Amino acid sequence: MKNVIVLALVFVVYSGVIITAQQEHQHQNKKDATVVTTKGDTTSASHNVSPKITASMKEIIEHYLHLKNALVNDNSKDAAASGKELVAALGKLDKNSLSPEQRKFYEDVEEDAKENAEHISENAGKIDHQREHFDMLTTDVYDLVKEFGGGQVLYKLFCPMYNDKKGAYWLSESKTIKNPYYGKKMLTCGSVKEEIK
Repeated sequence: MKNVIVLALVFVVYSGVIITAQQEHQHQNKKDATVVTTKGDTTSASHNVSPKITASMKEIIEHYLHLKNALVNDNSKDAAASGKELVAALGKLDKNSLSPEQRKFYEDVEEDAKENAEHISENAGKIDHQREHFDMLTTDVYDLVKEFGGGQVLYKLFCPMYNDKKGAYWLSESKTIKNPYYGKKMLTCGSVKEEIK
């Protein structure tokens, strides 16, 4: 009789341990599932930014590409107008949606990008001067795209002839070479160096 009581007690204790372990396992699975769902709803998969920042970056890229295409077409007036729009778009990005590190990065690049875009906007009729600042602006915009994403596939292209053959980069929505540094003079000079997704 004593043995039966001891066996019954062991069974009750063992069953309790198993039930507790199962409950903890189920609770952990729920926590894991919650984390995955939250991440998918609030951040970009590749750049860890909010949809608000992605929308702002799309607008910045849109004006940068208009500016690039105006230079491809040797149209200094349209380049100036796009430069002005780009300055406005850079100022509209909501920095409160960025982490402290991201905010510092953005502000450092934003200052240079605005200065270059302002030079382009204030120098309609001086396309050579606009192209000098476009070279520097491209470096700024490329840094922003690498950090925050561009909202679309972009290509980094290279002209080996510009700036006394030191060369210069530009970003494009297409792999097709249309050189913004020389326009019609050397429209197809350049090569694709990088695809940015």
